[in-house]
Amino acid sequence: MATTPAEKGAEMGAEMGADRGAGPAGGLAATLRRLLRMRETGLILIILVLFVAMSFASPYFLTWNNMRAMAMAFAVEGIVVVGMTILLISGGIDLSVGSVTALAMVIAGLLFLAGIDPWVASGIAIAACTAIGATMGFFVTRVGLHHFIVSLAVMVIARGLCLLGTGGRPIGLYTLPPEFKFIGQGSIGVIPVVIILFVVVVVAFDFLLRRTTMFRKVFYTGSNEKAAAYSGIRTKKVVFLTTTLCSALCGVAAIIYMARFGSAQPTFGVGMELNVIAAAVIGGASLSGGTGTILGAILGTILLSVVSSSLALLDVSVYWQDIIRGSILLAAVTIDHYINRRRG
Repeated sequence: MATTPAEKGAEMGAEMGADRGAGPAGGLAATLRRLLRMRETGLILIILVLFVAMSFASPYFLTWNNMRAMAMAFAVEGIVVVGMTILLISGGIDLSVGSVTALAMVIAGLLFLAGIDPWVASGIAIAACTAIGATMGFFVTRVGLHHFIVSLAVMVIARGLCLLGTGGRPIGLYTLPPEFKFIGQGSIGVIPVVIILFVVVVVAFDFLLRRTTMFRKVFYTGSNEKAAAYSGIRTKKVVFLTTTLCSALCGVAAIIYMARFGSAQPTFGVGMELNVIAAAVIGGASLSGGTGTILGAILGTILLSVVSSSLALLDVSVYWQDIIRGSILLAAVTIDHYINRRRG
């Protein structure tokens, strides 16, 4: 059917109106739509809702002591989350983070009791964690084993070494010098040093992941390792380095924990891997690799910390808390699987 001149004029007017709508107001609307589609925006809204609900449910939730305790709790674990997020983006996973963190504490603690300076002992412990990560990277990239199997084996081995070295008993480090304890217990003004160290790590790796060529290769490797290899990216090197980095950050977190508590616990970090993976996946990292952000993962960490604090203040049984945390992880993985199927 032919179009009349009047109809053509109406169509042109509609197109011109649409173009005018694509001006500043249209650009703002598009920006708002993009923000609403971001995983981080949804997480921020959920956290705000929880804050409002808990402010009515418990008079202690919004107190300075509780806010400080929550921040201290998620800050150190958040350092491990950063390493796990980068590893997940590259297509890997690490189930040994809790055991490796505990092993670093035990190594540093035993060396300190043997008369070695705590800073030197800490450096050796972090180096040991880095070597563990490099060993896992070797088995994954050279031997060809899956991250899941390698990290599961290392999780058991590292925990066994912790118990063997301590006899299963905590190591009291009551004579740690004040300047060392400062990194775990001190404050600059009203801000705990732990929070400052956490922010430095997050900002540094978020910048590297967004702005540097080396870390952009992590996304390409996780999205399609074969295609990335054909394009000239040394994918095995990327996987090796991200695996090593994750373990190294476990060592950093371990030293902060040791300085904070003044002890080394051989059973520390049991179940940490679940919290860390859950935080990263809730924040948008995919178990299939190729996607994720540091900001999203940290928001996931904050969300889990708020949930844990809320359950404790509401006097919910610790057994129920485990069930709820496991359910949150299952829901996050299910959503991630659904999103990946839609993309595929």
